[in-house]
Amino acid sequence: MDTIKNIAVIGAGTMGNGIAHVFAQHGFKVSLIDREISILKKALETIEKNLNRQADKGQINSAKIPEILSSISLHSKLEEGLAHADLVIEAIVEDLEVKKILFKNLSNITAANTILASNTSSISITQLAQATSKPEKVIGMHFMNPVPLMTLVEVISGQNSSQTTIDAVESLTQKIGKKAVHAKDYPGFIANRILMPMINEAIETLFQGIGSIEGIDAIMKGGMRHPMGPLQLADFIGLDVCLSILNVLYDGFKNPKYAPCPLLINMVNSGLLGVKSKAGFYLYTDLKNPIVNPSIKI
Repeated sequence: MDTIKNIAVIGAGTMGNGIAHVFAQHGFKVSLIDREISILKKALETIEKNLNRQADKGQINSAKIPEILSSISLHSKLEEGLAHADLVIEAIVEDLEVKKILFKNLSNITAANTILASNTSSISITQLAQATSKPEKVIGMHFMNPVPLMTLVEVISGQNSSQTTIDAVESLTQKIGKKAVHAKDYPGFIANRILMPMINEAIETLFQGIGSIEGIDAIMKGGMRHPMGPLQLADFIGLDVCLSILNVLYDGFKNPKYAPCPLLINMVNSGLLGVKSKAGFYLYTDLKNPIVNPSIKI
């Protein structure tokens, strides 16, 4: 683990910039890679804003912010960003075929000892590893959103992940102030194997007219002490992401209990994706004060 100094993060979206933020904050050199320069610049602005927010809360010393930002380099070319990487973390679109192409390229570009990790929340690590020439160096690092605030990382070992790779990643996770929880490589791993059926059942409960949007969320918050109701949580995750993960579970287990609710499918097909589209089960013209979406047709 002490040999891991340079981190490359591929994908500068919400998860990617959060991962880059955390590693840079803990003294690592980070190469943040994305094809779009505009996305990279926006990511760095987001990281700076979040660091300032941490400083305002007394969580970090504001004098350290320039040093943290200077340790993040931006790259629009894959080879350039991977030149010195000891660990590569992929945080791109949740699409198996797209990820497999990337991992094949990473296998050809990176050094033999470079660990290749995926931030996937449900896609098979074993299948990604099979696209490479070094499956023993491939592992899953499922960070939770928002990455700078959430303290847990789900570490997923594929069928061929070596114990050396697992140990290195779990130790590294602790070094950045997070708790590593090990999961085996089955659809949904641990987090989404449990979470997504709950969210799907909440949507099914709404679909069947058993409860209202606000009622379902109120039950889980007030009765089960969840900080956020399952329907609002689905909006924050992204309804398209929820649908994708449920499809992975359903395809992987062939069990009808994982079949996505028709209401979820219809909402995604109509562009109601949650916070990212400013409309899902709730409307998000004001993110801090969402209101129930009256246009949902059941």
